[in-house]
Amino acid sequence: MNTHSKAIQDAKSIFRVCSGNFLEMYDFAVYGFYASFIAQVFFPSHNQFISVMMSFMAFGAGFLMRPVGAIILGAYMDKHGRKKGLIITLSLMAVGTLSIAATPSYEQIGISAPIIVVIGRLLQGFSAGAELGGVSVYLAEIAPKNKKGFYVSWQSASQQVATIVAGLFGVGLHYILGDLVVSEWGWRIPFIFGCLVVPFLLVIRKTLQETPEFEAKKSLGIIKTTEILLDMFRNWKIMTLGALFVMMTTVTFYFITSYTPTFASTILHLSRLDSFLITAIIGASNFFWLPVMGLLSDRIGRKPILISTTLLSILTAYPAMYFLAHHITFTNLVVVELWLSFIYGSYNGAMVVALSEVMPSSVRVLGFSLTYSLAVAVFGGFTPVISTYFIHLTDNKAMPGIWLSIAGVCSLFATIVLLRKRSHA
Repeated sequence: MNTHSKAIQDAKSIFRVCSGNFLEMYDFAVYGFYASFIAQVFFPSHNQFISVMMSFMAFGAGFLMRPVGAIILGAYMDKHGRKKGLIITLSLMAVGTLSIAATPSYEQIGISAPIIVVIGRLLQGFSAGAELGGVSVYLAEIAPKNKKGFYVSWQSASQQVATIVAGLFGVGLHYILGDLVVSEWGWRIPFIFGCLVVPFLLVIRKTLQETPEFEAKKSLGIIKTTEILLDMFRNWKIMTLGALFVMMTTVTFYFITSYTPTFASTILHLSRLDSFLITAIIGASNFFWLPVMGLLSDRIGRKPILISTTLLSILTAYPAMYFLAHHITFTNLVVVELWLSFIYGSYNGAMVVALSEVMPSSVRVLGFSLTYSLAVAVFGGFTPVISTYFIHLTDNKAMPGIWLSIAGVCSLFATIVLLRKRSHA
């Protein structure tokens, strides 16, 4: 096969594997965007702060299932293959989305409503636990050696397409239906759309070919699940450092995407239209920076990018948020969020491929998925809750910047330790 044909085939594989990844991020983004409406429908309270906090706690609960999904589904992928596991994760995500879209309100069925929503979120979290790792490892294993950063960056880039679509969906709904209708029932439409595209995504993902690297490993003999799990425990230091390594990317991402609409409307008191428009803008910015910085990391190495971006986050996150808190305009919100998007896109573009490279091949999907899921479960998924609580506790709108800086410190430490012995880093 010549170079041109190989590039076309790889481009098709990237599209096929990332198409399902789109649904994962779309569902999580939509929930974050409509958290305040979901709070009114499923978690009603006379206190808006408590209602929104309960909604975000349900949002965060889904992330608690990610490590469980990472262990079970990640081990499955390391034993049975990337393709089979990715079809399972997509199917489970679809069921979770449908349960949220179709659940009656608290007024109609009482306590059963929030219970069903939380179960739906747990199911989504379980499937997402191995989705991201499975996609990232698949892309790393089909990529040429000198283009791994560029190939793997499309995992995150596909999520940005989902963010853009979800944001534009929100703009369109509010423009066509108005805030009142959207708050009553219109917020369900994006979830229903997510369910409708599932059959199309399943057909695409079923056309995937298994990676040559897994096929080669499989030809050596049957891989036992117990051996995979034992390898995971033997590499616990890498797993722990990996979670800190991921911390900055997941905290920053969930701040600029899932939390931003609520932050813009309830904290900064900007319009609903503005809060959804900024999300679409951020998605476009992320989509640009991720493959660019992934490609750059192939040229100059992972470590320079990772260290410089963590330092930028540590030094600028709080000052940027402080500026925005004291000069609230939509333009300033765009400027600050674009800066944070640059930091996220630059770091993540190099980090995801670096994480796949430091994982032992015997537990690559499991190790990647578990470390990423732990970071999301402990840090990123609860970023909306932590940010809301910090602001409520201090009455300081800039406090999320402190949380972003803390994440930068942790990831800087992990970067230095994990990559100090890697020649390509």
